[in-house]
Amino acid sequence: MPLETPAMENLSVLTGKYGDEGDQLLYKVLNSGDFLSKTNSHDLGNDYKHLLPKIAGKGLKYDLTVPFARYVVMNRHDLPLPFKRYQIQPVWRADNPQKGRYREFYQCDADVVGTESLICEAEIVLMINEVFAQLGIRDYTIKVNHRKILKGITETTGAEDKETAFLVAIDKLDKIGLEKVKQELAERGLTEESITKAVRILELEGSTVEKLAALKDLLQASEAGTTGVQELEEFLDILEKFNLPDHHVALDITLARGLSYYTGTIFEVKINNVAMGSVSGGGRYDDLTGVFGVPGLSGVGFSFGVDRLYDVMEELSLFPEETLTGTRALIVHFDAESQEYGLLSLKKLRDSGVSVEIYPDLAKPKKQFGYADKKGIPYVIVIGSEEISSGLLTLRDMRSGQQEKLNIGQIADRLATS
Repeated sequence: MPLETPAMENLSVLTGKYGDEGDQLLYKVLNSGDFLSKTNSHDLGNDYKHLLPKIAGKGLKYDLTVPFARYVVMNRHDLPLPFKRYQIQPVWRADNPQKGRYREFYQCDADVVGTESLICEAEIVLMINEVFAQLGIRDYTIKVNHRKILKGITETTGAEDKETAFLVAIDKLDKIGLEKVKQELAERGLTEESITKAVRILELEGSTVEKLAALKDLLQASEAGTTGVQELEEFLDILEKFNLPDHHVALDITLARGLSYYTGTIFEVKINNVAMGSVSGGGRYDDLTGVFGVPGLSGVGFSFGVDRLYDVMEELSLFPEETLTGTRALIVHFDAESQEYGLLSLKKLRDSGVSVEIYPDLAKPKKQFGYADKKGIPYVIVIGSEEISSGLLTLRDMRSGQQEKLNIGQIADRLATS
């Protein structure tokens, strides 16, 4: 089902769901009116966390999943469970704008809440495959991991009390490299022995099946780790039943994803051979609704970063030429009389289902032709005194330069088929 949620949410809904760094990227909205009325000089001397609750109670949404969970809790008695929804809306992050990172961008989400079935994870992979096939994207990898595998790594390396620090550091691996991650882990209190053992597991090589087999052995002392391996094996087994020629799934043990609410399988999609971060991501959350007072509703979902997909498709030249302009032809006229005749022709062509526009001003033909060329309009229809008297209009192909005399019905047929 389609769903939309408000641009603003209460900060109490948004905070604590995205990790410390995510909370810092939340756009806070100042209270209406005299927002400083409840503060004093002592408040202004403290850090912003002390001041913030007194001056701002709302924020712009950071993603679509947390507002979705809030919506599910508020409407739980009316929704059929499992509840499936898709949602395409902008989200906001107080980030430094650069390629692939935006302060406002669109997410396209699909989530299922109210079931623990791993069929839903498999369907996410099917959706990603189908969408990319239709967009013409062929070379990509759907990286998967499991939060319980990462928990198992901390438990088997003696760092179980540092799980959050471990996840935060591992999530930066692609950005800062292994050596700096190891340095950050040490700064966050992990021993050198724990770091060495963890890195040895994170650097496992081989196919997905081979890595899972190795993890099953390495994490056998951890109940969480064993469960994580078993669930990934079950998920892959379900996926095989769909008989995809290539599901593009690969296990990446270093994949952590920084959002605090993930508890199970996690996904991240990377387009290969393109200078861009992930274009899609998601995962399983067992108790996201619990923070809103309704525990035990498990869900799983993922999101396409639409703006990043635009950038990738532009880099790979995947946009078909015909999508760059909606106009098939421009009517070019020489004077007021031919413009008036052009308006009648415009109506007839549009009634025939052809996307046509007329140059709105009385201007020299050169300027009108230049306008068509700049907009990438493939055809122009030239109307002068000769065309008015004969009823045969000049149709020029802007790409080849060829032109011919046709009546309005013939032009409509030609533009509909060419």
